[in-house]
Amino acid sequence: MSTTATPSSEPETPLAPPVAGSPPGTPTARRRSIGPLVLRLHFYAGVLVAPFLVVAALTGLAFVFSPQLDNLVYAHELRVDEGTAPARPLAEQVVAARAAHPDGDLASVTPPVAATDTTKVVFNLPHLGEKQHTVYVDPYTNEVRGTLTTWFGETPLMTWLDDLHRNLHLGAVGRHYSELAASWLWLVVLGGLFLWLRRQWPGRRRLRRTVLPDLAANAGVRRTRGWHAATGVWLALGLLVLSATGLTWSRYAGGNFDVVQNAFDAHSLTLATTLPGAAPGGDTHGGGHHGGGTTSDGFDPADVDRAVSVARSAGVDGLVVVTPPAGPGTAWVVAQDDPSWPYGWDRAAVDPTTGSVVAHSRFADWPLLAQLSKLGVAFHMGFLFGIVNQILLAALAVGLLCVIVWGYRMWWQRRPTRADRRAPLGAPPTRGAWRQASPPAVVVLLLVAVAVGWAMPTLGVTLGAFLVVDLVLGAVKRRRARRAIPTSPAPAGN
Repeated sequence: MSTTATPSSEPETPLAPPVAGSPPGTPTARRRSIGPLVLRLHFYAGVLVAPFLVVAALTGLAFVFSPQLDNLVYAHELRVDEGTAPARPLAEQVVAARAAHPDGDLASVTPPVAATDTTKVVFNLPHLGEKQHTVYVDPYTNEVRGTLTTWFGETPLMTWLDDLHRNLHLGAVGRHYSELAASWLWLVVLGGLFLWLRRQWPGRRRLRRTVLPDLAANAGVRRTRGWHAATGVWLALGLLVLSATGLTWSRYAGGNFDVVQNAFDAHSLTLATTLPGAAPGGDTHGGGHHGGGTTSDGFDPADVDRAVSVARSAGVDGLVVVTPPAGPGTAWVVAQDDPSWPYGWDRAAVDPTTGSVVAHSRFADWPLLAQLSKLGVAFHMGFLFGIVNQILLAALAVGLLCVIVWGYRMWWQRRPTRADRRAPLGAPPTRGAWRQASPPAVVVLLLVAVAVGWAMPTLGVTLGAFLVVDLVLGAVKRRRARRAIPTSPAPAGN
């Protein structure tokens, strides 16, 4: 929703009815309300956090169309001309990839889905850490089209854009920026939404005035506020989803999300890969990108084709990643890895010797929280609904940038322009807003703030820092005001 606000963006708090028996002309107390407190928080959050949101929006906008950029930059590796003959067996393609890449252990094989896709044969190498080498093979001729260093299946370009969005290429330190943006985004959105809807209620204005800007308003802060707030209403739901999904894999809030998943046993289901009759303790695959490590290539390459055939007959179809056995007595794993609608993350452990599925894990059987997390990540990355998802994310990013610009513009438009009161920017909302809220509301807000601060430490720490700085500045201002008051001279004695 909104990212900055000004004192004019909130109506004056209505006066309470006069107290019975009070003398005429006695000032009446203002009605208790949390509005001024929300306004002050919204203003400072917008002013101070908006730069981080700008960076997140711009880097996210760059990443969202990375699949199309991949098809342009890596067309030779990713695409082939559709052959006139049937595709060669996967076993032959794995042998061709191994001949071109003799080092490392085979990690996985991704068969082509479309007729113009290459086959991806992935190898683990110790010095690459989380990254891998992916060899791209023409499925019709077994020609090796190239090798790229990939990260969880992402090409070098997509990896670079992903790192830019997540941490600005600053590693663990850079992740603080993205977590700060995601932690504050939902609070700024809800605060702005509350202020705007509250502003519409006293006048009983129609829905149109809430969701559309007032085009009849004169140029100035009123018109800017209309665009700022109405656009924020349209963006609110999408921004809340981006905030929540971004937090699930953040550094600190994401860790607390894992605690909640552990408490409710809401992780994705594991897949037992121990073959019948083998010694217990076989490897399990929890559904990660790589599906686990591998040993040396001590297996029959033809097992790849048999494993895929058996898994597809069991309903594991579409885009799949085939992982070799992690050790003696363990099965091959064929796992759907298709985040595009209709999505699929089913998995099957296959014994190619007997042609049987020894274990099956269906996405539909995952706990609800694990399903929502998986779908949320797919939406956040722009994969869930294909090009429609990408356009929606791009619209959210551009809309958020516009809302931020309008918010800062309101701040500038509210600046004093009189010769004796000229200032570069508008004044912030007045202090003492918490005194205008009812004590029970203040207690509830404090308890909520503590709980949210624990769940989202980055939000809690920065909110505490804001409060400390604000208190210090207020104390300095009051001290200067007292010094500026002239001291009255003592009366002369008679």
